[in-house]
Amino acid sequence: MSGPLSVQLYTVREALAEDRDATLRRVAEAGYRAVEPFDPLNDPKGFRTVADDLGLSVSGTHAIALLQREPAEVFDAAATIGTDKVIVPAGIAQEEFTSRDGLGRAADLLNGLAEQAARHGVRLGYHNHWWELEPKVDGRHAIEALADLLAPEVFLEIDTYWAAVGGADVPALLGRLAGRVEALHVKDGPVVKGEPHTAVGAGAMPVPAILAAAPDARRVVELDECATDIFDALAQSHTYLTSLEGS
Repeated sequence: MSGPLSVQLYTVREALAEDRDATLRRVAEAGYRAVEPFDPLNDPKGFRTVADDLGLSVSGTHAIALLQREPAEVFDAAATIGTDKVIVPAGIAQEEFTSRDGLGRAADLLNGLAEQAARHGVRLGYHNHWWELEPKVDGRHAIEALADLLAPEVFLEIDTYWAAVGGADVPALLGRLAGRVEALHVKDGPVVKGEPHTAVGAGAMPVPAILAAAPDARRVVELDECATDIFDALAQSHTYLTSLEGS
């Protein structure tokens, strides 16, 4: 694993909106030593101060704002919060992943952003949901066809749960994308759209096989919705994942 276990802060978005500093403290108290924000433009200097005080590094940041704002503003904010990895988490129309022409347009957009990112000392990544997996293009999952069109410097953050929901054999997918995947969103649950997630290790995902298929990728825990207390689920996920690393 590359770097300490991280948390995508969308997991605790409601608590974060109420009290950012207390929420980050609870994430740190659960044992995490890294976080992945989803809005680097929200008080980047203040965020960096609190994260540093708590010993939390920033493994990367999601930034849908890249498709809505001046990219330079986003890249500068990423540098301020302490990361050189900016990830596009959504915002490209789902229909673009149903044809080779659509994938070409998506790749052109991402490659252009990657060129701008490089001028700011930042690297660009792309994060999937299920709609990049469900469609097949040339007999492969759309995300695989997209990967062939991306510039070498663009990395993938594979959301393992949504890849499974989209119909992928996730360990096999990761094997085919080897060298392109630098981070994994690790989550668990019933692998059914619309159903809440569980703590990692308590659902139907083959987590050990997934991690073994991408041993060098950064692990980022994310639970979009959870039927149990979210901080308890994060703590249980940390315990489970660290036990696998030590086994």
